[in-house]
Amino acid sequence: MTPASFTFTQEDLAQIRGTGLTPERILAQIEVFSKGFQFLTLDRPCTVGDGIEVLGAEERKECFAACEKASLSGRAMKFVPASGAASRMFKLLLGFNKGSGKTRVEEAAARAAQGDEDCGKLLRFMKGIKEFAFYEDLMAVMTRDGLNGEEQIEAGEFREILDYLVTPKGLNLANLPKGLIPFHRYAGRRSRTPFEEHLVEAAEYVRDKEGRARVHFTVSPEHEEVVRDRVERVTPSYEGPGTILDVEFSIQHPSTNTIAVDMENRPFRDERGRLVFRPGGHGALIGNLAGLDGDIVFIKNIDNVAPDSRKGDTYLHKKLLGGLLVLVQEKVFFYLEKLLDGECSPSPAEEAAEFAGRRFRVSIDERLSLRERVDLLAGALHRPLRVCGMVKNQGEPGGGPFWVRKKDGTLSRQIVESSQVDMRSPEQRKIWNSSTHFNPVDLVCGLRDHEGKPFSLRDFVDPGTAFISTKSMGGRDLKALELPGLWNGAMAGWNTIFVEVPLTTFSPVKTVLDLLREEHQP
Repeated sequence: MTPASFTFTQEDLAQIRGTGLTPERILAQIEVFSKGFQFLTLDRPCTVGDGIEVLGAEERKECFAACEKASLSGRAMKFVPASGAASRMFKLLLGFNKGSGKTRVEEAAARAAQGDEDCGKLLRFMKGIKEFAFYEDLMAVMTRDGLNGEEQIEAGEFREILDYLVTPKGLNLANLPKGLIPFHRYAGRRSRTPFEEHLVEAAEYVRDKEGRARVHFTVSPEHEEVVRDRVERVTPSYEGPGTILDVEFSIQHPSTNTIAVDMENRPFRDERGRLVFRPGGHGALIGNLAGLDGDIVFIKNIDNVAPDSRKGDTYLHKKLLGGLLVLVQEKVFFYLEKLLDGECSPSPAEEAAEFAGRRFRVSIDERLSLRERVDLLAGALHRPLRVCGMVKNQGEPGGGPFWVRKKDGTLSRQIVESSQVDMRSPEQRKIWNSSTHFNPVDLVCGLRDHEGKPFSLRDFVDPGTAFISTKSMGGRDLKALELPGLWNGAMAGWNTIFVEVPLTTFSPVKTVLDLLREEHQP
């Protein structure tokens, strides 16, 4: 069945209108499932000296000062995608919790010794249980119900421990947003969640001269109420003389959802016969970013936080990245004003071409007329700007920095995910595997142009970088359409700079066991 031959029922149309989508848009999405997407063409990985910069001592001083000045003037804010649930973080424990019988240390140790990796991970969790920031809360909720959690731990019995940790019977951590999980323990048996750690960070590097620090969290609709309540309740404890935290929230709009289809590319329907829509992935957040009324915006994932004792490098390198953006932006604005003043002479055009070529790899044909060169240069410079921190590759899953060859043969710096690469090609797979650096999602973005007007961010999205994934629902397979990723295809048309940052600025938590790493312990 082709999209053109498909007819929606009246119930379908009412459902589509209720999401803010249109039948035409849905048909276009269905057509995408039939046609698929083209892979990106990797030319080579970005490496130090070839696409990735390392800031020298003098440059670091200039960047630090530039960021401080911009923040104090009120230009900076922080944007944190925080809609992720903690279910994946506790997937291992949920699996054991659903099993029958007792969950004992001795059994886990015996099976781990036989090579069972999951049991080895469970054993690590059991032995480290007292090191987690949520330990005291767990013991308290068990005591509330007349249970002695410490005795059960000493006895090596973890069935009820897991039950009270991940289910509604106790802390229900597996069903909370990841941002509300206690990550770090502080003196006085006090713990902090990722939301709180991000508030502390924001107060350090986006605070203006009035002490105001703006932070924006994107949250899922089902968690919005609980997140608002918890964050608004704790925010005053992180304020004080000279610090005012201005916290905003937004949700991913339903109109960014995408239709699901079955394996024959027909609209997938639930048990009631209704169309199934799925969130379009974090790329849908480009609309949230555009709606910030932001100028200089720092972006960082909700789970990449460190305790206070290890925040020093994060603070320093955030300011270095932000300052570099400000300094490059000043140059861009200078040349744009020269190019667009209507009286451009060959000399400024040549200077602008040299700058654009050196900084952004823009190539302008010298044989073109002056007017044509000016127009091309202005178009190349009049774009949103981002400076992205890159850490040395340590085998973490995720994307990395690459030189990508576009259809016109030119190269651009892009953050690329594995799903965007044709791994069946030995050449492309070899280039992918030769990457030296990893994307920790450490971005600073310039969202306004030389006249102070906000860019229309959707104009710089590459729709061809969306991708299709296979999911399941009710025991049936379906295909889902993911929009171009926020820092991948959604920013494909931006001017991009990659800068090496140390691994100490990157401390993500993907599974509960990551909280036992040194960087998350007191």
